[in-house]
Amino acid sequence: MNFQFLRKILYRVDPRTYQTSILCILLVYGVLFLNFEIPASQIVAILITTFLTQYVLTKTIKLPFFDPKSAMISGLSLSILLRTNSIFFAVITAAVTILSKFFLRWNNKHIFNPTNFGLVIMIMFTNQVWISPGQWGSHAFIAFALACIGGLIVNRSERSDVTYAFVASYSLILFTRSLWLGDPIQIPLHQLQNGAFLIFSFFMISDPKTTPSSRTGRILFAFIVAAVASYIIFGLYRPNGLLISLTCCSILVPLIDHVLPGPIYQWSKLNSKELSTNKTRTKII
Repeated sequence: MNFQFLRKILYRVDPRTYQTSILCILLVYGVLFLNFEIPASQIVAILITTFLTQYVLTKTIKLPFFDPKSAMISGLSLSILLRTNSIFFAVITAAVTILSKFFLRWNNKHIFNPTNFGLVIMIMFTNQVWISPGQWGSHAFIAFALACIGGLIVNRSERSDVTYAFVASYSLILFTRSLWLGDPIQIPLHQLQNGAFLIFSFFMISDPKTTPSSRTGRILFAFIVAAVASYIIFGLYRPNGLLISLTCCSILVPLIDHVLPGPIYQWSKLNSKELSTNKTRTKII
């Protein structure tokens, strides 16, 4: 078998195709095998809202074309993480998520990870939305599987550096804190095996459209997010410290890009020639 040829074929596939596939698998696995209490009506409502909002705004702003992959990723991510007893609030969260992609931008980049922003805003300003950090359990097998799947995603989107830097920084903080308090090593290991932590590390902080453009900037950003998250979780005793930290620290990305500039990420290298001849396509959401 010509592995070099296969590698070229896989490399030419848009990384969002991989991400969408994995998110679909995680959602189905959670509903069927982990008994996630997610009504089918809520999943459908979220997906319809993300697609419809993205389509309407695409036409309103007169972008070159509608991008269903971006809407699908946001919808699936919300379906996996969002918990609410009201379909109305699920729809509002989905709408806020997509709106942030279009209107909270700087230098042709999202300022915030859309899913993270939508969840944090609704959690902070309503008492109707929450996430369940322990829904994936803490089994080593699940942790390993999610890590491997996430590794595929971040490598295909060329953002493995920010993920691994964050995991290393956050792990160092957890183990140092455990050593300082005299806690057994099982405590930080248990915290790192949490499925929600791995999903955050491999699917949210690694978003190439919201992370700094340079490798040095991404590593610095990962350390800052880990430090702020640790303070929020252990200092302020807020359970959603990772999500809140990413939202707060994302405001620093424009400054990091200014001090440590780098090339702006484009989802598909297949379109590089087309993008160079049609600059309006660089404004794709």
